Amino acid sequence: MIRKAFGTVRGLVRLAISYPQVALGLAAVRRPDPAQVRRLVFICQGNICRSAYAEVAARRAGMRTASLGLSTTTGRAAHGPAIAAATSLGLDLSAHRAIDLADHVPQDGDLLLAMEVRQLHRLAAHPRLGGLPRMLLGQWHRPPLPHLHDPYGLDDRYMATCLKRIDRAVARLVSAFPGARLS
Repeated sequence: MIRKAFGTVRGLVRLAISYPQVALGLAAVRRPDPAQVRRLVFICQGNICRSAYAEVAARRAGMRTASLGLSTTTGRAAHGPAIAAATSLGLDLSAHRAIDLADHVPQDGDLLLAMEVRQLHRLAAHPRLGGLPRMLLGQWHRPPLPHLHDPYGLDDRYMATCLKRIDRAVARLVSAFPGARLS
């Protein structure tokens, strides 16, 4: 049950800890002015599973998107199991190539969407990105899931669960930021 729903016990614990962090304002969230958002930028650790999938899902929904990893190698392909799970959900990650934080070029109107509270803290401290609005993608899921645990190397069932959660969050996010639409 835990492996399918949360990936690991650590994933469940991090999710449980993230609720009070968000509720008490300790998550380094910086809310955007929705009228100013022009691009959704999805962020995770390696940019080969979660953020890669969110970028493709939001682009399919007609949004301007980008994604990056906080600790990755630019040019790295999406993770094989993520490609397989995305394919089963109707999305193609085979052309995705990771972008490392150091190689990302921020734009006016970017909204940073991280998967974990600790990623928001890292973004808040970053000299180029610290001033940008930032939120947790999982806060857009219903019910809110402020921690979307990294599925890399975990059970294939959790990979599918994680990507489905991202789909649901992206669907809600799209209607909140019409300025990020491609047309």
